[in-house]
Amino acid sequence: MMQELFWIPFAEFGFMQRALVACLALGLVSGPIGVLLVMRRMSLAGDAISHSVLPGAAVGYLIAGMSFAVMGVAAFMTAMLVALMASGVSNLTSQREDASLAAFYLIALALGVAIISMNGSNVDLMHLLFGSVLAVDRSGLILVAGAVSLALVVLALIWRPLLAGSFDPLFVAQHGKAGRRATQLFMFTVVLTFVASFQTLGTLMAVGLLMLPATAARFWVRDISRACALASLMAMASGAVGLLVSYHASVPSGPAIVLTAGCFYLISLLAGTHDSLLAHSLKVTRHKES
Repeated sequence: MMQELFWIPFAEFGFMQRALVACLALGLVSGPIGVLLVMRRMSLAGDAISHSVLPGAAVGYLIAGMSFAVMGVAAFMTAMLVALMASGVSNLTSQREDASLAAFYLIALALGVAIISMNGSNVDLMHLLFGSVLAVDRSGLILVAGAVSLALVVLALIWRPLLAGSFDPLFVAQHGKAGRRATQLFMFTVVLTFVASFQTLGTLMAVGLLMLPATAARFWVRDISRACALASLMAMASGAVGLLVSYHASVPSGPAIVLTAGCFYLISLLAGTHDSLLAHSLKVTRHKES
């Protein structure tokens, strides 16, 4: 019984093995990126960029079908375009960058849905929005590995200025080009991660693997390095368990993985060692007793 639930799907089916490797790789990079997004209060930026991947993926699909390479390149271009336009608008006008991102991502999301609706089927739209384990072929897996590896290398190179900017917002202003370059490269790693994850998780669900484990980890640890490691472990576990749920329940992989990550978040919210409901209740009880 246990073998049928947990072992056989990964042992017997190549598409499940490829999806598992992709999810483990994505979970590894999602931990530190998600924690940094939370620390820098850029959760909306992550959500916006994940949705802005859709029109590029849709155009790539129309050009080459379910070719991960073509869709990935097109998705990367549109996501970077949205990020650059939002940054440009905030620099040239009085509008804040988060407002610009929200405006552009809504336009991009609507455009992507319209493109697929006019030229594809409802199944194609569901795959792009919510992910499909069947979509991860060998070339797609190579692209995921390459994107994740590049994101991790860039993240390692800019780690110190990113941490400094997260704790001290004046750091970017004081260090001029160096601080801004670190922020821009960080956004580049965010885009890379979303481009790598949209096939398995879908454009609507991809942000969940970044934000939910990252916010859950903060209920358990305060140290940033430990939070990143714990968030990565939660993200990888969410990917593996979510794939099994997707396989057995015949639901899209994206929602299944994000719901699993949501369970980690709810457990952490209830029983975490820092600022959880249980910790708060125990603190109030001790205060009353004293």
